[in-house]
Amino acid sequence: MQEVTATSRHYVDRLFDPDPQNVLQGVIDMKNAVIGNNKQKANLIVLGAVPRLLYLLQQSSSSLELRTECAVVLGSLAMGTENNIKSLVDCHIIPALLQGLLCSDLIFIEACLRCLRTVFISPVTPVQLLYTDPTVIPHLMSLLSRSQHTQEYITQIFAHCCKTPEHQTVLFNHGAIQNIAPLLISPSYKVRMQALKCFSVLAYENAQVSMTLVNVLVDGEQLSQVFVRMMQRDKPIEMQLTAAKCLTYMCRAGAIRTDDSCIVLKTLPCLVRMCSKERLLEERVEGAETLAYLMEPDVELQRIASVTDHLVSMLADYFKYPSSVSAITDIKRLDHDLKHAHELRQAAFKLYASLGSNDEDIRKKLLQNAPDEVLVMASSTLCNLLLEFSPSKEPILESGVIELLCSLTQSDSPALRVNGIWALMNMAFQADQKVKVEIVRALGTEQLFRLLSDPDTNVLMKTLGLLRNLLSTRPTLCILANIADGNTAKELIMTNDDMLQKIKYYMGHSNVKLQLAATFCISNLIWNEEDGSQERQDKLREMGFVDILHKLTQASDPNLCDRYDRSLIFAVLDTMLYVDYDDPIMPLEEELHHEVVLRAE
Repeated sequence: MQEVTATSRHYVDRLFDPDPQNVLQGVIDMKNAVIGNNKQKANLIVLGAVPRLLYLLQQSSSSLELRTECAVVLGSLAMGTENNIKSLVDCHIIPALLQGLLCSDLIFIEACLRCLRTVFISPVTPVQLLYTDPTVIPHLMSLLSRSQHTQEYITQIFAHCCKTPEHQTVLFNHGAIQNIAPLLISPSYKVRMQALKCFSVLAYENAQVSMTLVNVLVDGEQLSQVFVRMMQRDKPIEMQLTAAKCLTYMCRAGAIRTDDSCIVLKTLPCLVRMCSKERLLEERVEGAETLAYLMEPDVELQRIASVTDHLVSMLADYFKYPSSVSAITDIKRLDHDLKHAHELRQAAFKLYASLGSNDEDIRKKLLQNAPDEVLVMASSTLCNLLLEFSPSKEPILESGVIELLCSLTQSDSPALRVNGIWALMNMAFQADQKVKVEIVRALGTEQLFRLLSDPDTNVLMKTLGLLRNLLSTRPTLCILANIADGNTAKELIMTNDDMLQKIKYYMGHSNVKLQLAATFCISNLIWNEEDGSQERQDKLREMGFVDILHKLTQASDPNLCDRYDRSLIFAVLDTMLYVDYDDPIMPLEEELHHEVVLRAE
């Protein structure tokens, strides 16, 4: 280690030699020493090589050859670890290199751009640094015509640094479409590919860009047809997939109709091909996610996709990967495969949800065609992906998975019913009101009742857990009130202190409808004519329900002036206080049912 450090110090010392020729030779030697040697790169950065290299690069007194070699060495240092990139950015390498682009020498410009490309494509580099100086983007556009190398590096920088609608607007306003479109027919594959990626990020959820793209001609041919040619089977997979993404984004933005032949006959089949097991893991993930996004709002595309090239059976394979972890001896490969196995499952969920988001027949087909063991594995994984702390929860929610999960709860398989309701329970935990209401709507009261009388105890327990997580909605409180009429259900509710505390909370809520719905729950739990009522009353008294009921009887809210509502509250309170009453009101069970039918919203 000392020998390596001493050698590194020697390289840095030579950068300060008074003889410019020695400095140049020192930089060239440093360039040769750091190639493929991350330890040497880290040592040179620690020893202060970067500030000196940047100084020499920016000095007008330095020869063009020296300035170019400095840019090359900096680019090599940037190809090391992420810590290397952070150190370079902290030394303000980006403004120094951008300033270097003002030079007229093409070889120096290309060296600066190559280094900038390497820095900007790193995930640790703040992309906003490209947009700090408003003169940078137009200058980069002007450099596109200088050479194939400038075209490749600049378009790659744009593709990686276009992350927001604001970035899209800046690039669009500075002529990105006009300047980059001709590059799609460049003789260089790398240039064509980076230009294609640029259009992909520019068009994503951007109607202005997408509407402009449909009217662009490239060498007399419509741009959409150029993309179609790039999806042909004889083209590289990367190109097929990126072209399909361009057309998908243009379609979703409203620039291309969903029934256009370039979508139905070209883009959709291409994306389905990307889902096959012959493709690399990353390609399958990207293909499935893009296909899900394409057809999410369109029932006809969903129907076509569901019968295309055994798509459903292909998705089943997503949940079987990796098939044998023990057979993978390479630790790096194991880590890579396990990471992508998670991404594969998540992509498959999105695609399943998208396929079945708008059509009951397709949902039934999905459930019928996928083997039970695959559905069990998939739904088990989904339960975990929908946990509160999971980063996957939000994108899965956005994919319309609720309908599919509700369909699982109707399966003949107890394991699928459990997993379907379990996933819904996790989804509802601390969810916003919109999600909770959608779950109640999609599942329906009748199905909830069926689940609460399910012969499988696990199904019943998870359904009660779902109800507990949904208790901020009045329809759910009404449902809970209606189910508290059997000994098993009463016992499960009474032994769940968390659920009882939530009922108590809503009895004191400012919303009168929630107050009454929660009171219905208690009325059914304590009804005198049922076994165990005395024990249930005792526990509810200990938990402070009597005090809440007293407050309700004294409430001045005009919405509680209805004799019907007050009769219910007094009846519950009297029962809790062991007071007999002869007020001729409807029996609570019937009254409760009547209330739910009339008032549930």
